[in-house]
Amino acid sequence: MVCLEEVTGQTITGVERTDLYWPLLKGKRIGVVANHASVVNGTNTVDTLLSMGFNIERIFSPEHGFRQHVGAGELVENSMDSVTGIEVISLYGNHKKPMPEDLDELDLVIFDLQDVGARFYTYISTLTYVMEACAEQRIPIVLFDRPNPNGFYIDGPVLEREFKSFVGMHPVPVVYGMTIGEYAKMVNGEQWMKDGVQCDLEVIPLQGWTHHTFVELAVDPSPNLPTTNSIYLYPSLCFFEGTEVSVGRGTCYPFEVFGHPVMKGFRFSFVPESIPGKSLHPPYEGELCLGLDLRDFYQTHYTMFGRINLAWLIMSYKNLGSSPDFFTSYFDILTGSSNLRKQIQSGLPEKQIRQSWQPGIEEFKKVREKYLIYD
Repeated sequence: MVCLEEVTGQTITGVERTDLYWPLLKGKRIGVVANHASVVNGTNTVDTLLSMGFNIERIFSPEHGFRQHVGAGELVENSMDSVTGIEVISLYGNHKKPMPEDLDELDLVIFDLQDVGARFYTYISTLTYVMEACAEQRIPIVLFDRPNPNGFYIDGPVLEREFKSFVGMHPVPVVYGMTIGEYAKMVNGEQWMKDGVQCDLEVIPLQGWTHHTFVELAVDPSPNLPTTNSIYLYPSLCFFEGTEVSVGRGTCYPFEVFGHPVMKGFRFSFVPESIPGKSLHPPYEGELCLGLDLRDFYQTHYTMFGRINLAWLIMSYKNLGSSPDFFTSYFDILTGSSNLRKQIQSGLPEKQIRQSWQPGIEEFKKVREKYLIYD
């Protein structure tokens, strides 16, 4: 079992290492990819760079918006930042990749988003599109690296090419054990972008961090991952997003519970409701769902972290009578393969399912190793 360790001393993020990037940014017209979690000591990266005298011409925002919280899947329009007056270009919806005109008159693009280390978390897809657009326009990227809370293990099925989507663009496991800076180097080095293009990439690395450093984020990375516990549970519970089971969207504890109106044998219950900025019209809105409360799971089951837990998914499938409607068409997209669905439907035990992942994981590790920055 892979374990995390408490490390004394402070992890210093890329944005804090001014001495490494000052010469790269000085005198440049800069675009910044950032959101509400792109902060250091409570101050947004854009505000920090402006206070240092750098010329920020444009802001690019991923899913969930720039300063505000916008719920998963909700449309984010282009706007003007209310604090700085700088144009904000949304990289979500039908405009996931910057257009040439979006990059017009920029000398350099800074990328600073907080990843959580799961393939279906869309910030690494936004990263890929930004890198691709910058490569095509010959604009350098400076990436401020941040720690990955789930960077201490590798697990899950490797994505098959025919299942490529915005929630999975590359042949990597569900949990890939890399910071977003290491991941960017891999995307570039393996030529995974359109037409094999490569961008001029500079990663400003972390200081005082290893892949086994415990991470507790100061700001929630997205509206429905509000706690450390939810971030650690996310790689396991997100599979439910491709089923008829709720993961607590529309509650105060998304990705810390799961349930369904007709689940049997559970006392815990919750009622999803619309919550502006988090979840509008979540599954089973207004209905009583019965299921499992995992809000203290990290504290009470610390040794179970370091792997994806399939037991909850398999148990729920059986609990709901192995319903043919249990899996939605989205499930195979999330998992990056049709194999997991078929394995569960055929009654294959978790141990054998996990064994089927190992050849792909071992091949991925060989690729991953080339791009690691940290111990």
